[in-house]
Amino acid sequence: MSLQEKYAKLIQTAQSESVRNLQVREQDAVLYIDGEASTGATKDKLWNIYNEIDPDFRSGDLILNINVGVDPNATKLKVTTVNSNLNIRKGPGKDQPLLGKSAHNSIVTLLSKYNNDWFLIRNEQGVEGYSSSQYLTQV
Repeated sequence: MSLQEKYAKLIQTAQSESVRNLQVREQDAVLYIDGEASTGATKDKLWNIYNEIDPDFRSGDLILNINVGVDPNATKLKVTTVNSNLNIRKGPGKDQPLLGKSAHNSIVTLLSKYNNDWFLIRNEQGVEGYSSSQYLTQV
């Protein structure tokens, strides 16, 4: 089975959800899906499908690189870690690779609530990813 067949539901959902600039390519036994979603809910939906196909994202054969357009009226959150930086991860889970960090007491933009434990955010430097909700407080 090819990777595009394995992840066909994910690709079809990205197409049906009108992910802009959608690009699907296979390179070195890894499938790359790139594009821009209009809402955080669309990105969350794609991650849910990914998790159904590859529970806990263990295969390592897909790079899902979908960013979200930001609403200027989006909710702002304050990083309320004890004294360290907040990790921003590729996907919702501690096992996901780090994309960046946000400083203690900095402000981030809420893109969506993946679940009660993980929020999709964008920091002031434009890094977009998932962070633990326990360290975020509404401004």
